[in-house]
Amino acid sequence: GAEGIKVWDIKSRKELTCSSHNYESRGTVSCAVWITTRLAMTETLCYGTGLGYIVFLRRSPVDMLFQETCARRLGSGFEITCIAWDMSSEGSTRIAVGTRDKIVQVIVLNANSQLEAVFAVRLDNTVPKSVAFADDKGVYVFGLYDGNFIKLKDDGAVVKEYSCKSVIGHAAVNQKRGVFVVDNATDGFTLYRLVGDDEPVRTIVTTQPSVAVPKQMLKGGKYMGAISLSLRGSGESEYPQVTTLGGMREARDRRKRGNKGAIGARSAGKSRVKKRNWAKAVCER
Repeated sequence: GAEGIKVWDIKSRKELTCSSHNYESRGTVSCAVWITTRLAMTETLCYGTGLGYIVFLRRSPVDMLFQETCARRLGSGFEITCIAWDMSSEGSTRIAVGTRDKIVQVIVLNANSQLEAVFAVRLDNTVPKSVAFADDKGVYVFGLYDGNFIKLKDDGAVVKEYSCKSVIGHAAVNQKRGVFVVDNATDGFTLYRLVGDDEPVRTIVTTQPSVAVPKQMLKGGKYMGAISLSLRGSGESEYPQVTTLGGMREARDRRKRGNKGAIGARSAGKSRVKKRNWAKAVCER
């Protein structure tokens, strides 16, 4: 998040010390993944940021602190939306990166912790949400908004593309079984085959929530500073009671003035009771 990357030891439940993140200049952390290099004795933590930086941290065998080994800003500095890695036959670590400006690129982390470009391709209309490597050195890409499934060759050429007909919240690939599953961001998870037609194999529907969770928001417009309450997913706001921030501050100031503002304070108290009762009624719908 905005405070950089944090690492914990699961057994001891203690936070491990990392080198400075420089989040003021690099942006907030947007995604992270553990990768393995053939020559390194420990795993490497790779993460991307909202300003297009890809950073690598490795635990030092001397002081056991996570030290930054490599950092680079990719492309035009758009947010990195997804990262995946794979060990190549030559022993180097291949890393696939998707960015907000519809670019997918593959880079190699060599033995000297330096990055080498393999290819970069700009997709027509797809913002990559998830990426994964194929067995033939190709790359699978899953689109965020259009729900597209795309397979790229090892040179970036598109060899297959079709729509999963839903927004994709996330995706995971199982190479051995030849399938992938996507979070369709609507009612559950949908399973597809990597090879064959674009028809789903199965949809696993998640249980509908039994309790409505209200979502609070600030609204402007006709009533400047008005606070309204709307149910998540309803897309609608209701205004049976309108209380402005200015009115709340005025009631607070009257209470501070003592008895002179007693009538105003009681009036504000009644307003708050009505507001709580209205909010309770909305949540029980």
